[in-house]
Amino acid sequence: MKFTNTSIKALKPKDKRYVVYETAGKGLGVRVEPSGRITFFLEYRFDGKNRIYTIGKYPTKSLAGARTEATKARDKVGQGIDPGKQKIQEKIAHRESYTVFDLSEEFIEKWSKPRKKTWREDERCLHKEVIPLIGKKKAREIRRRDIILILDQIVDRGSPGMANRTLNVISKMFNFAVSRDILDTSPSVAIAMPAEKKERDRVLDEPEIKKFWNELEKSKMSISNILALKLMLSTAQRRGEVVSAEWKELDLKKGWWDIPPERTKNGIRHRVPLNNLAKKILKEIRKNSKKSGFLFPSTRRDGPIDSRATTKALRKIQKDIGLEHFTPHDLRRTAATMMTALGFQRLIVSKILNHSESGTTKIYDRYTYDDEKKKALEAWGRKLELIINEKKAKK
Repeated sequence: MKFTNTSIKALKPKDKRYVVYETAGKGLGVRVEPSGRITFFLEYRFDGKNRIYTIGKYPTKSLAGARTEATKARDKVGQGIDPGKQKIQEKIAHRESYTVFDLSEEFIEKWSKPRKKTWREDERCLHKEVIPLIGKKKAREIRRRDIILILDQIVDRGSPGMANRTLNVISKMFNFAVSRDILDTSPSVAIAMPAEKKERDRVLDEPEIKKFWNELEKSKMSISNILALKLMLSTAQRRGEVVSAEWKELDLKKGWWDIPPERTKNGIRHRVPLNNLAKKILKEIRKNSKKSGFLFPSTRRDGPIDSRATTKALRKIQKDIGLEHFTPHDLRRTAATMMTALGFQRLIVSKILNHSESGTTKIYDRYTYDDEKKKALEAWGRKLELIINEKKAKK
């Protein structure tokens, strides 16, 4: 059989594993598993014995790549080197030398960055909580107990939520190591979450909204953070999407904010109607942002302000004005709850929040719901203005 991509893809799985050799392939063949997995290998003779050198799985290992590797392996045989034995020794040496720091670097580059917009959070977590304690240790030497001690230390300092997040990142990192054949098993298996995960349900009531909004003006918080928090509440959008917004996404005349897919959590383009209150806030933001392309430009670096700074600033003001703890995400939840209370369907509110959908309905329903979203956000804008101006109205 002459190997081509077409002929290899045409190989069908059977009840038992079988092999196919390439005609005149000098030992190059493929194994076809009952699961359908196809693996390239080279059969060769060394010291008078038949041996098998596994090249790699198709199509991860291309046909051209398999041929090249087979040629190199045959050259080694000609030089008196057993390529199969050498590959095993190299793998062992690789495993022996890999530190947790090495693993963390590869995990961020190869797994976290390509998959997560928030990869910097993973990196920050590893560099703060994990690397200082076990970064120099060999990855193969890490035991379950090492991880538990890291988590206990985080819980003991009063950060159970961070302990849960750290375990989540550690588990993904070691699972990645297994998938890359750096480790045989993950040491994080069977470790329970160090703290009970509580679903947040904090929603500000109307007096709290009024107090929060009006006290912002009196606070020592930076104008950028004040306006960012106001925009979050008036539009019900995510902290990261608000803080990193660019002016090119906004059309104030038509009243739309078009968030590109590369900036949304679910990777889907999101159109946000701008109510009158949001437009007023944006005009104030425009004055503050000067000539920057960002709504909230950083004074320290080229880009927007750090969204974590907004969260920290909000935490400080709550202590000063005596409000029960809440986060920027709770402002988003508050806006959503208020819109539902105004009589708008959860589906419409979900579209405003840009929540991900699943199932076949998502595939067929391409309606934008722009009109419905606009009505809901306009109603919420009017309601929010009534709440924050209530005291003035009574005068």
